[in-house]
Amino acid sequence: MSISFTTPNGDEMVILPRAEYDQLVEASEMTQDVAAFDRFKAQLAAGEEESVPAEFAKRILDGENPLRVWRHYRKCSAQNLAAQVGISGAYLSEIETGKKDGSLSVMKRIADILKVSLDDIV
Repeated sequence: MSISFTTPNGDEMVILPRAEYDQLVEASEMTQDVAAFDRFKAQLAAGEEESVPAEFAKRILDGENPLRVWRHYRKCSAQNLAAQVGISGAYLSEIETGKKDGSLSVMKRIADILKVSLDDIV
């Protein structure tokens, strides 16, 4: 059972039991989840998003260098990627192992070649 009233400035207010409020919040969150999923499906169909196999996502979540994971996912050798970027294989290895930070321009070129955002590999 809910109670409704109008405030002096004309706002309509409703008081309802906590259980009803919680149900409304849960339904709203589920609606938002469904809408987000539908947006992702549309972006996937349009080629704006991609579905990455769980094994690759898990490697990143487990702390492996994301650049290396994306390179493996794209089936690109370190030498091939380094050549496309215009850097040495040794420098790419140092970036992947965390011994060196890649410059912004190098990381941007790598991201472009791997077809990911810069945020995906840093």
